[in-house]
Amino acid sequence: MDSLIRALIVDDEELGRKNLFLALSDYANWQVVAQASSVATARSVMATLGVDVIFLDIQMPRETGLALARELASGEKMPLVIFVTAYNEHAVEAFELHALDYLLKPLDDKRLARALERAEAMLALRQQANYAIALRAYVQDEGRLTTNQHREYWQQVSVRAIGRIETILLSEVFWIEAQGNYMQLHLGQRQILYRAPMNQLEKKLDPQIFLRIHRSTIVRIDQIQSLCAVKTGGYDLQLRCGDRLNVSEKYYAKVKEVINSR
Repeated sequence: MDSLIRALIVDDEELGRKNLFLALSDYANWQVVAQASSVATARSVMATLGVDVIFLDIQMPRETGLALARELASGEKMPLVIFVTAYNEHAVEAFELHALDYLLKPLDDKRLARALERAEAMLALRQQANYAIALRAYVQDEGRLTTNQHREYWQQVSVRAIGRIETILLSEVFWIEAQGNYMQLHLGQRQILYRAPMNQLEKKLDPQIFLRIHRSTIVRIDQIQSLCAVKTGGYDLQLRCGDRLNVSEKYYAKVKEVINSR
């Protein structure tokens, strides 16, 4: 990769483009090669100029940033995308779930510095392939919401680590527990932290495969071995992987039903 990181700013608001351009001018290894006020203009720019990173506004007239992101996700070689948006709870939640970077308007210097650092690390480690998987999952998920298509349950999740994105197959996850703002995914000998609220992640999981057993715990149904009473009252769930988990009273009836139906 060249020493300079080539950036494209796509935003229909001139002030937004100007503010981001000025902010990026403080970073010597970043070069804004062009600015675009629409998705159509951005396409023209990318047809003639090499771009490493796109700062992409989501809310734009005519064509939204999501339309361009969808096109990029379907390509073989694609730049990284840092989404730019005015605060929207759903948008931020979606970016977090898919391990994608975003900036909120008005720009925050610390957040910008962190996003640039992550982008630099991903480009240095040539992580575009795993990034493309995460971006495709995001645009597919958002596309179903905007067109009211039937929801499809996730088969994998994208987890962001320092300088990279790792794709985790949900078929390899034995159970999940809440750890503050993160979910800890248990994969036998590995535990991986994934940033997502429990209730939001649960909506993405196939209820025929995963079962909530506690306010902070979800298990893979085929991992369930037995339900055991404990001396102090209540029940624990014995998993095939060897772990033993507490079942809360709220979810006991459902757990019992699932076990009896097998």
